[in-house]
Amino acid sequence: MNFKKKYSFIDLGTDNSKTSVNYPDYAHKLCKKVSKNSKNIGILICGSGMGMSMAANRHKKIRAAVCYSIKNAKLSRLHNNANVITLGSRLTKKNIAFKCIDIFVNTKFEGGRHKKRVKKI
Repeated sequence: MNFKKKYSFIDLGTDNSKTSVNYPDYAHKLCKKVSKNSKNIGILICGSGMGMSMAANRHKKIRAAVCYSIKNAKLSRLHNNANVITLGSRLTKKNIAFKCIDIFVNTKFEGGRHKKRVKKI
């Protein structure tokens, strides 16, 4: 899947996948960008997806969802209006990760009964 042709994106780092980094720094950087515009969507990746999700969800206007399947990527947008997808590089195969991102980006929030629930988050 060639995301460069399909989507406009900004790469916020890291520059080296071999060196350990403090992933919350990247989550905070991304969340500042995403929270500025309700149409923005973020993608965060760490070993399990959990750490990035925890760091991202500390920010107002951010609803980060750890996604590991196409179904949960879709439901995170459809029912929870998630605006950040977090993926675990050690737990998710590359082809599934790309499919999850594609579904996440192309699924719209259903609203309705879910709208009042999301407001409570």
